[in-house]
Amino acid sequence: MIIAALAVLGLIFGSFLNAMVSRMHAGKDWVRGRSQCDGCGHQLAAKDLVPLLSWLSLKGRCRYCGQKISWQHPAIELATAAAFILSYIFWPASLGLAGQKLLLVTWLISVIGLMALLVYDARWMTLPNRILYPTFFVAAAGRLAYILGFADNKAHSLLFWVFGVLVASGLFWLLFMVSGGRWIGYGDVRLGLVTGTLLASPWLSFLMIFIASVLGTLAALPDLIAGRKGFGSKLPFGPFLITATAIAVLFGDQIVNWYKSIFLP
Repeated sequence: MIIAALAVLGLIFGSFLNAMVSRMHAGKDWVRGRSQCDGCGHQLAAKDLVPLLSWLSLKGRCRYCGQKISWQHPAIELATAAAFILSYIFWPASLGLAGQKLLLVTWLISVIGLMALLVYDARWMTLPNRILYPTFFVAAAGRLAYILGFADNKAHSLLFWVFGVLVASGLFWLLFMVSGGRWIGYGDVRLGLVTGTLLASPWLSFLMIFIASVLGTLAALPDLIAGRKGFGSKLPFGPFLITATAIAVLFGDQIVNWYKSIFLP
């Protein structure tokens, strides 16, 4: 029942953030605005907005003008639902503990903001503050509540949070300052506030950056080999940082412990 509920919630929030990023980019009211077809501008009815099912029943086309509906809509809905379900299944600590339930809820709410940032950066190569700062507020409020209410060693947990942010955001800030913004965008510096807070560990922040770098390199490699892009070409790095953060949150402790057992016995 919990998994089914998370799947439904993931589909609903995935549909919401799809509409949110499109309206926000177009400068429309993303809170009270009504959904419209991108092609004909027809206002969509409730039956057109059922997550995933509407897209399937309409065979990926607008009911009113027949134009194809972007695959982004069902893909993001499914991805958000999958993120919710996998987070619950693979949460790295016992959910029998109240503190871990708080962290999971904080993570799931943050996932909505992170997915919106992923879509926005992938499409328009920018990470808007209107999504970044609310997501950081949620992550920080949840982390602070956990430390004050449930952490055994509050000073240690607080220190790890600070160092996690310094690694996730500070390293990018240093790269930004040294390169004058040529190597990294300042949006990635601000994103580090969110990812560093969610990870709350310098080791996991280092792991997140490493995984993101590997993913970014693998994604760019085909175009580099084919000559379609050069080494100076811009690549939105936010989606890789966000994906790497999810990996580090769910599996980071296992990966770090495995590394230590091999290289630091």
